[in-house]
Amino acid sequence: MSTDRIPVMIPWLGEEEARAASDAVLSGWVAQGPRVAGFERAFAERVGAEHGIAVSSCTTALHLSLVALGLGPGDEVVVPSLSFIATANAVRYVGAEPVFADVDLATGNLTPDTVDAVRTPRTKAVLAVHQGGVPADVHALRAACADRDLPLVEDAACAIGSTVGGKPVGHGALLAAWSFHPRKLVTTGEGGMITTDDAEWAARLRRLREHGMNASAAQRHASDSPVLESYLEVGFNYRMTDIQAAVGLVQLGKLDTMIARRRELAARYDALLYDVPGLTPVRDPAHGQSNFQSYWVLLDEDFPVGRDDLLAALAEAGVSARRGIMAAHLEPAYADHPRPPLPVTERITRDSLILPLFHTMTEAQQDRVVAALREQALG
Repeated sequence: MSTDRIPVMIPWLGEEEARAASDAVLSGWVAQGPRVAGFERAFAERVGAEHGIAVSSCTTALHLSLVALGLGPGDEVVVPSLSFIATANAVRYVGAEPVFADVDLATGNLTPDTVDAVRTPRTKAVLAVHQGGVPADVHALRAACADRDLPLVEDAACAIGSTVGGKPVGHGALLAAWSFHPRKLVTTGEGGMITTDDAEWAARLRRLREHGMNASAAQRHASDSPVLESYLEVGFNYRMTDIQAAVGLVQLGKLDTMIARRRELAARYDALLYDVPGLTPVRDPAHGQSNFQSYWVLLDEDFPVGRDDLLAALAEAGVSARRGIMAAHLEPAYADHPRPPLPVTERITRDSLILPLFHTMTEAQQDRVVAALREQALG
């Protein structure tokens, strides 16, 4: 076994982020404050949205988005099963029922046809995912949802910097939820964001993340006279700290460089793997470009070894790959949940794996990953 293990992901963090976090600590304002507000403005501008609402995670961003839509018991929300389990869980948080839809084999994303296949009179919204950074065809989904008077929420957890029709993912979104987990391109350790063009929703979402309070701590602090806040509705404690936002602002400034490097590495994977039989790499869809938050490959059904055995062989060679995107309906938490047949979802989750890809990855490391794959494919 190689002692020089290649990780699947390394966040690109350094001295600039450390100084920004330190400055936030030394400022004396470490909770939600001016740096959060600055991060919200910068992030919203980056994705082409009018408003950004920073929260504690993408999961809480999804939850608040569904609260804003007024969803609750008796309602159904169409979601892909092929996603991290938080996508479906957020629907349950508001008391609604997630309805699992199948996905497109090439992109791993919902399409108007897969949504229509499971839509019922109780369907009140669609929650689409830009899976692994591969953008969903939101123009087609938005048009289909508009025809059926259904709001479309976008789970853009992995998709910062991906594009659809030359515009950033998030541009024109009704509500989009984002993640800053360390596996994402822009990280704040933990954290999330909601973006929207609706000023009234943005104001309410800011209240909801802070216990339903009508005046934030920053507003009270800035006032020369006492501010007696009111709590307008039952809210949540879903705030981001200024320490996290300080790191996020630095990360956002590095995003273009990160995307360019990841796309360069993805193109090199494509070139190195083109003659390896039995592998179909993820690629840009016709409607947009991926940030390659993940680079996954789908194994042909006659590949010489199964996906799990391939992961074990790569680990033995010092390569830390991961299984492909999970399918929520196959997890114990959803064992008793009704679902239609989901053949494409089950194929992708069974036969795909995510290869190492990170900003500082060297050509030598990438060559080792490809050599280990080639050995298993060719015997």
